[in-house]
Amino acid sequence: MSVDKAELCGSLLTWLQTFHVPSPCTSPQDLSSGLAVAYVLNQIDPSWFNEAWLQGISDDPGSNWRLKVSNLKTILQSLVEYSQDVLGHPILEQHLPDVSLIGEFSDPEELGKLLQLVLGCAISCEKKQEHIQRIMTLEESVQHVVMEAIQELMTKDTSDSLSSETYGNFDSQSRRYYFLSEEADEGDELRQRCLDLERQLVLLSDEKQSLAQENALLRERVGRSESEGATGLTTKKLLLLQSQLEQLQEENFRLESGREDERLHCAELEREVTELQQRNQALTSLAQEAQALKDEMDELRQSSERAGQLEATLSSCRRRLGELRELRRQVRQLEERNAGHAERTRQLEDELRRAGSLRTQLEAQRRQVQELQGQRQEEAMKAEKWLFECRNLEEKYESVTKEKERLLAERDSLREANEELRCAQMQPRGLTQADPSLDATSPAVENLAAEILPAELRETLLRLQLENKRLCQQEAADRERQEELQRHLEEANRARHGLETQHRLNQQQLSELRAQVEDLQKALQEQGGKTEDSTLLKRKLEEHLQKLHEADLELQRKREYIEELEPPADSSTARRIEELQHSLQKKDADLRAMEERYRRYVDKARTVIQTLEPKQRLPGGGPPELHALRTQLQERDVHIRHLEMDFEKSRSQREQEEKLLISAWYNMGMALQQRAGEERAPAHAQSFLAQQRLATNARRGPLGRLASLNMRPTDKH
Repeated sequence: MSVDKAELCGSLLTWLQTFHVPSPCTSPQDLSSGLAVAYVLNQIDPSWFNEAWLQGISDDPGSNWRLKVSNLKTILQSLVEYSQDVLGHPILEQHLPDVSLIGEFSDPEELGKLLQLVLGCAISCEKKQEHIQRIMTLEESVQHVVMEAIQELMTKDTSDSLSSETYGNFDSQSRRYYFLSEEADEGDELRQRCLDLERQLVLLSDEKQSLAQENALLRERVGRSESEGATGLTTKKLLLLQSQLEQLQEENFRLESGREDERLHCAELEREVTELQQRNQALTSLAQEAQALKDEMDELRQSSERAGQLEATLSSCRRRLGELRELRRQVRQLEERNAGHAERTRQLEDELRRAGSLRTQLEAQRRQVQELQGQRQEEAMKAEKWLFECRNLEEKYESVTKEKERLLAERDSLREANEELRCAQMQPRGLTQADPSLDATSPAVENLAAEILPAELRETLLRLQLENKRLCQQEAADRERQEELQRHLEEANRARHGLETQHRLNQQQLSELRAQVEDLQKALQEQGGKTEDSTLLKRKLEEHLQKLHEADLELQRKREYIEELEPPADSSTARRIEELQHSLQKKDADLRAMEERYRRYVDKARTVIQTLEPKQRLPGGGPPELHALRTQLQERDVHIRHLEMDFEKSRSQREQEEKLLISAWYNMGMALQQRAGEERAPAHAQSFLAQQRLATNARRGPLGRLASLNMRPTDKH
């Protein structure tokens, strides 16, 4: 009976899925490219279907059916060669599939033929036991279809038959079916073989008769040859024929004994066939009973599953009933709690009405407190501003006092010089009154002036005048630049003092807000049972926290602005400050050297005047030249005094700048040290208020030191 190829294709697809190939093999379309079949053949016999052969199969033909047909032709050709050369039984033409239908339309019938050939190779190769075990793991229906496919393939293949050990590892029921079909086939083959042996016996008997006749003829010839005295060649031929005759007789005897054995074996096989037919009938009845028992088992299994479902439903109903009881109990408890909450709500409403009047008074007092705080902040700002202005006025007063003292000293020195010059002028007038013949424009007077002022002194005086002009210009430019820097510095200090005042006020307000937050938190903990009051306190707490956050942001902005006003602590600024200090020291040294030179020149001029005073009494002396020299000396003294005053001013300004730089560097160092301490300090070891108190004390420390540094110069003056 022929197996339905479409059904066979589905069962063999299930069998192919046990090989676990990389390509999908769940539908006929997956097998139409031939790639999955090639991987299966490679696992069945890797020595024949090797990697080189597998590389000849196109990996991804896609929708190109011609490439698919080419792959399938290669696979079919290899299957035919493997079955003929390795397995030893060629494939009949009726078993060969049409690969064009498989590649183009994925025909399941033709694909079933191809998979049937693959199955035949699997159960006939060296690993047939492994493949049979794999077939045994499939479902029973799939096993029946695979068994029928194998039986159809082997019964139609007359060149070879499967041995009984091929089916040695099937289950008992399948093995009985295979044995019955195999023994029936063997009985037909034995009958055919018996007929062949009988024909051979007839042929051998005929040959025996012909050989007997030939033997008789040969004997007659031997007799005649003996009588006639034949040669030795005839004798040898006769002996050869006798040996052949003996061999043929032995072969005849052996064939007759074999024929008897075959007859006995044939009778035994016929008896076994009848027994097997009886057993087959018994097994058929047993199979029917087993099928009926299996159906009954399925019904019982379904009934047991239904009983399990009913038990699960019953248990869920019981669980829901228990949950319902628990819910009823909870509902009663909730009703009782609801009644208590309603009573509590009435009490809280009464308390809320009583607290309404207190809340309005509290809001009015809070507004008054806020107004007073605002006024206090304004007054504090004004006080800080007037304090800063007072400090500036004190510094200006001190500088004006110093300037006044210096001017008084300069006035006294000028008075003394004026008196000396008056005395010096009175002496030439006395000489001219005593001797009116002397003329101021005479050559003697000119020679005397030339002697009084040597050439070196004149050159030195001219050079000093030029150098004084240059220094005056440079000093004026430096003075303007210092005034501009001083003005910027005062503006920056004023802004910094204002920001520090605002910062201090913000810190105070922040500490007050935090204290209020702590008080509200404590009140919230104390009023934990009152839900309505707790919501009000929470709302107030959120408002205060919002204000606290805004104050923190404002404080952060003020702090950033103060840091921007402070000089940056980088190497370029330090280098620039060092250069300025070096240039100031150099200018200071130059001014001191210039002062010493002027003093030496003045001393020399005074000594010259003192040496020339006795000569002025001589007749013909020149009072106008002496007067001009004295006026020049007076002008130079005045210029020297101005230079000294400018030097003192520049030195005081330089000292002030150095103090400001030192204070700025000190503040910046303290700020950096405070920032490093805040980063190193463990945040979790202190509370929020403790950290803020530490930060406030740290900020007050640099401000106090700065005030002390600013007051030290005032104390010295």
